[in-house]
Formats: sequence, structure tokens, C-alpha cells
Amino acid sequence: MKPTQELPRTLGELRNSAFSETHSGSRTVKDELRANLICKLQRGETLFPGIVGYEDTVVPQLVNAVLSKHNFILLGLRGQAKTRLIRMLTTLLDPFIPYVAGSEIHDNPYHPISAHARHIVAQHGDETPIAWLTPHARYIEKLATPDVTIADMIGDIDPIKAARRGADISDELTIHYGLVPRANRGIFAINELPDLAGKIQVGLFNIMQEGDVQIKGYPVRLPLDLLLVFTANPEDYTARGKIVTPLKDRIGSEIRTHYPTEIEQGIEITKQEAWMDRASNIQTRVPSYISEVVEQLAFIAREDKRIDKRSGVSQRLPISVLENALSNAERRALGNRDSLAVPRVLDVYSALPAITGKLELEYEGELKGGDTVAREIIRIAVGKVFDRYFEGVNLNSIVQWFDLGGSLQLGETVNSESMVRQLEGIQGLMEKTRALGLTPNEPDAVRASAAEFVLEGLYAHRRISRTEERTFAAEEKRSTPPRERRDERDDRERERERRRKQFN
Repeated sequence: MKPTQELPRTLGELRNSAFSETHSGSRTVKDELRANLICKLQRGETLFPGIVGYEDTVVPQLVNAVLSKHNFILLGLRGQAKTRLIRMLTTLLDPFIPYVAGSEIHDNPYHPISAHARHIVAQHGDETPIAWLTPHARYIEKLATPDVTIADMIGDIDPIKAARRGADISDELTIHYGLVPRANRGIFAINELPDLAGKIQVGLFNIMQEGDVQIKGYPVRLPLDLLLVFTANPEDYTARGKIVTPLKDRIGSEIRTHYPTEIEQGIEITKQEAWMDRASNIQTRVPSYISEVVEQLAFIAREDKRIDKRSGVSQRLPISVLENALSNAERRALGNRDSLAVPRVLDVYSALPAITGKLELEYEGELKGGDTVAREIIRIAVGKVFDRYFEGVNLNSIVQWFDLGGSLQLGETVNSESMVRQLEGIQGLMEKTRALGLTPNEPDAVRASAAEFVLEGLYAHRRISRTEERTFAAEEKRSTPPRERRDERDDRERERERRRKQFN
């Protein structure tokens, strides 16, 4: 990449430079993207660094779309990295491209399309001033909302320009260009495409097909050089009336995104995106089982019948929960003057504000309330992760300690040293933490978190009980399990029905 000061500054210098062949005007932005993508593929480079879990699904389809020179749409629920992915398309653009200095739509100096740029080139010839565009400046993004107008997207007549120039109102020089023309020779992205009004969609497909723009009834021929990319929720995109059919027909590729399919992928994404490296006197350490619990929350929520599947559960949920849980551990460490902050399961419960706001509940979930649903999901998540570490491990001695009348209250603000002393009083508890990979020399904060996780796992499987005040005790015994009681009632009902029929 050349420094900006070494780039040609006039059209004459450009014609005699090494850029003359590459930027002769014959190569469109789609050709440019295709050529640079081919180079990256041949070199074996990572195309979209930081995008996890799409290597065998979304990325190959996206590569095919670019190689086919298609305008395309990414369909997926919220939090599936759609916007991040399309923003990374700028890595496939050239480091610099020339344009006529002063042109609002970045006209190619060899083939200007606007009246203003054509006039400059005709007047100055080889002395036409040249400016240069970077990839970042060649990407324009717009969130579609119902209030977006044709003027915003395409342009409008500017009466002030007309008055200053003394031009007729129908003169192209009186136009104030909208976002789409200003994205000329670059990438134009529209998020949530179905939210655009129908007449705006009509304007878009007309540009895609013909390059025609009509502003206030005046036809303007603008053969724009664009890659158009869109994002949308599948439910909105496929709904009748949301998308103008001709526009849908002109979108070359429809690519479906998805949430992580494996816990490990989700953990990698969360670790990559969460703010964990904090400038503080307190050291932080997140145990692997806590990371797994946090990630498991999203996987369980996506399958929960009480949560709206059409809305989805964003990957931002585990990211926010992990940040919040670590902050709660950090707050406790600061209050107790501990040197190390290690999140516990109780800190995951303290992160409820990071969960409830990201769940769109169905009717059944609304009846229970967001807090209740979130707490139940945390409990299920703890139980699943607990099973991975303690399958086949005999924990009867711990359960027996509680069955014999033992109880233990673990307050949220208790410091690690005091908590470990309390937990060591439960027979066999601390030695069972070895299943989590702990050694006897671990800091108290780590040991306290591990031991509490064991108790929370037993609580999740209803082998011991826990109050809202975080007092662990024996699980209340029932003389007859609930399922057996239901079976007995069903048997009695069937017997009454049999006798009634026999009597009749």
C-alpha cells in the first residue's frame, strides 16, 4: 500500500502511473471484489477473521455470491454477526481508488457519470484534480426504518443550488444526491430491508436493474457502480407484503446465518467479544465451568417454549452476562479487599438484568415473568454443565451432610477466605472440586467458586435445597413422588369410569 502523498494528484499523472491499468474504468466494484477475493483464496488467507462457526456454512455461500458478482442478502435472527460480516467486505476492496476531486458521487476520472464531474474533466483535461478513496470511505450503511424517504436514499431537488447556478429546476446540477448515489463505486448496505417502504424498494430495484433514477418526476440516468447487500429477519423477509417481489427477484443470493451450533463455538465468540481485560488493581479469572454455564444459557433459551423463536436469543446475551458476572465478582473483591475476583454461580444470578432484557417471551413466559424464566434457565444450565464434570462421581457424602441436618448460608458479600472455611466443614466437598481441575494450592477465590458450583449443581438436580437467601439445606422429602401421585389419581379416575359404564 502506497502512502497517500505518493499517489497521483492529476488525471495526467494518473494516466502515466502504475495505477492507470488497474483503475482505467473498465473494472467495476464487483470485479474488484472478485479479483481480490480470488487472490486471498489462492494465498490461503483467512477471509473473515473473528467470524466463528461460519467456516463451513455461511462463508462458502458468501464467497460464491462475490465470485458470481451477486447483490445478496443475509437472513438471520438478531445477534448472528450479519452486520459485522458485511462490514468486513471492505477487506476485499483495493487500498486506494482515484476519483474526480470534489465529486459528490466519487466519479471515476476516466468515465465520469455526473454532469458536474464531466464538466470538470472537459474543462481541465489532464490537469483535472484527483483525490483518493480508502476502503472505509467506500462503505455506506443504512438502517431501514419506515420514515426513510426517497430523498434520503436517492436524492432530491435542491432549490438553493438551482438559485445559485441560475439553472432550470430540472437540471441535473440542481440535485442533492442521497445515500445510494454517494455510495457509487463502493458497497451500500441496508439493515432490516423489510422495514423500507414499498416505494423505496421500487426505487432500489430500478437502480439495480437499469441505473435509472427519477427525482421529483425528472429522469436522471446514473449507471451507478455498486455492490448492494442487505440483512433481514427471515420472518419479516418471507412475510407477504413486506418485500416488493421485483426487488426480491433481483437479489442474486439469499444466505442464511445461524447461531453457534456447538458450545465451544459460543464460548470462543463470547471470549472474543466480552470485555474481560480490565484495567484494575484486582486480578480477574473466569473458571471454565462458569464460561460454560453462561454460554449454556443462550443454548437453553433458544429451545425454551416460553421464549419467542421468531425473535431469537442474541449472542449478545452470554457476552453481557459474562461481563456482568465478572463485574459482580469484581465488586465483591473490592469490598473485601481481595486481590483476585473469580465469578461464582451466584454472580450469574446477579446478572439477571443482562438476561431479561434480551428475552422476548411468549404468553406462557409472560405469565411467569422474565425474572422467573431467567432463574429457571440458569438452574437448568448449571445442571447441564454440572453433569459434564461430575458424571459418575459419587457425591452422596455431601448430600448426606445436609440430610443429617447440616445447613450453610453463603452470602453474596462473604470474602473468599471465610467462605472456604465454611465450605471445608462439609464432608468431602473440597476434595470433589478436583473434578473441575483444581489443585490444593489454588487461591481461596478459585476454591470458593468451585465448591459453590458443586452445591449449585446438586441444587439444580434437586438433591439439596436452597432458599433465596442462599441457604443450602436438605431437600424436602416427599412420601410419594409427584409423578406417582398423578398416576394414582389417573388409576382411580379410570376405575370410577369403568364402574360407571358397568352400572349403566
